[in-house]
Amino acid sequence: MITTDICIIGAGPVGLFAVFEAGLLKMRCHLIDALPQIGGQLSEIYPHKPIYDIPGYPSITAQELIDNQLKQIEPFHPTFSLGERVDALQKQDDGSYIVLGSEGTQIHCQVVVIAGGLGCFEPRKPEILNLENYEGKQVHYMVRDPERFRDQRIVIAGGGDSALDWTIFLSDVAKEVTLVHRSDSFRGAPDSAEKVYHLAQEGKINLLLSHNLQSLNGNGHMQSISLTNKNKEAIQLDTDHFIPLYGLSPKLGPIADWGLQIDKNAIEVNTFDYSTNIERIFAIGDINTYPGKLKLILCGYHEAALMAQSAFKYVYPDQKLSFKYTTVNGVNAF
Repeated sequence: MITTDICIIGAGPVGLFAVFEAGLLKMRCHLIDALPQIGGQLSEIYPHKPIYDIPGYPSITAQELIDNQLKQIEPFHPTFSLGERVDALQKQDDGSYIVLGSEGTQIHCQVVVIAGGLGCFEPRKPEILNLENYEGKQVHYMVRDPERFRDQRIVIAGGGDSALDWTIFLSDVAKEVTLVHRSDSFRGAPDSAEKVYHLAQEGKINLLLSHNLQSLNGNGHMQSISLTNKNKEAIQLDTDHFIPLYGLSPKLGPIADWGLQIDKNAIEVNTFDYSTNIERIFAIGDINTYPGKLKLILCGYHEAALMAQSAFKYVYPDQKLSFKYTTVNGVNAF
């Protein structure tokens, strides 16, 4: 059995920052994640995607952010169980928990922190004929390696941030990029939408608004995509790859059965310290909800900091918390 102070469910950016905040208070952390590598959705779905709203970094790729966070928490020696889902919690007589993993791992801890992002997730798929025929070959629900599309013709579908960001990024990689959206306006960040419009005006991408997908065409190998415009006129695009980016459909999985207060697949928390309705269980990052919630990485960092301050009393019930600033003491002082 693994013994630690805090068990963090989820090894994404918010879970990793929780290790740092806990480490400053001399609390040990063990992280467990269903994905096979550290980094959560950032490493699994869009490692090369640039992120623009991390303080101090005008632009940083998702994987670079994870790599930097791993360096940041090195002094605190966290441990990990990867490729393993959390199936159940067993509360002990002293208030602590044993976390049970799907592969038989048992983790004894004083505090449980759920930092599981969207929980278990699967891509939302478009309603288009013959989609399943090309899944895993020429249909991609996430961009793991942009170089795969170098000098290729690609069609991206969607109107959110991921579709906009990857259209911008891949415009410098692919031979031809076409962005298809069923509406005449985007849901993503206005700045990203403006960049897409500008690329279209310069002729660097093809932009098809108010178009609907109909079918993927080919004989074992996809060769084209059929669409209709707002006048119901048929259009056919030759392409090598199709990338539908309609977001993820979140599922809490076993977490939904733990007695937590749930609202629309998110865990309700107290914004004083991001605690749940169950003592010693906290939820931080995209998996929680509260009035005014913003699903931003930097907001998850804030939640992790306040969570750690409150978790201290369970790990060290006989000690008084003395908050310190890293600018004065330095990380190694802790």
